[in-house]
Amino acid sequence: MTAAAATEEFDRISDDRGPATVPGPLPRFLPWLLMLGGALGLLAAFTLTVERIALLLDPNYTPSCSLNPVLSCGSVMTTEQAAFFGFPNPLLGIGAYAVVVTTGVALLGGIRLPTWWWTGLTVGAGAGVVFVHYLIFQSLYRIGALCPYCMVVWAVTIPIFWYTALATLDRSGKARGLYDGLRQYHAVPMVLWFIVVIGLSLHRFWTYWSSLI
Repeated sequence: MTAAAATEEFDRISDDRGPATVPGPLPRFLPWLLMLGGALGLLAAFTLTVERIALLLDPNYTPSCSLNPVLSCGSVMTTEQAAFFGFPNPLLGIGAYAVVVTTGVALLGGIRLPTWWWTGLTVGAGAGVVFVHYLIFQSLYRIGALCPYCMVVWAVTIPIFWYTALATLDRSGKARGLYDGLRQYHAVPMVLWFIVVIGLSLHRFWTYWSSLI
């Protein structure tokens, strides 16, 4: 390899690993969101799996997240919804959040991820956020109980999806007008999203919450 070719290759690698390689409205924030949010989701999914195994071994076992009649993992774990695909839902989270954490670490290391990776990550996160909202509905209006560890999963999945989707729009260069509009007010949908979920949770169990005041 000639000196000129070596210099060109070094410049290409440097460009691929520079800070501008992280797309989206918050390039400094996104790697940390994926790494820490993914780690929280992974920890919650792993803990739920351990608690589920303990409950299978001992039907009288009380999970650590069963705190009161409303915040009760035990009431949720034993339902059909907790094994939607025929096996405990947290097993999906263990695999999915491991990918999210790996992506965050790679971005912090300066690695430039290809567009197809961002697209795949957005599709996966989108499927996750749809499934999360199905579980939110089931917890509120069918099961009638909230699982604290599940709520951690809800809380991290929503922003992971939103900011991954924005990063994918930015990275692909398509729908630039849509991305530019969303980029200016990227926090607004997040705030409204959480207000709605929290509001529904308060409304659904208001009789119990008000009894604690």
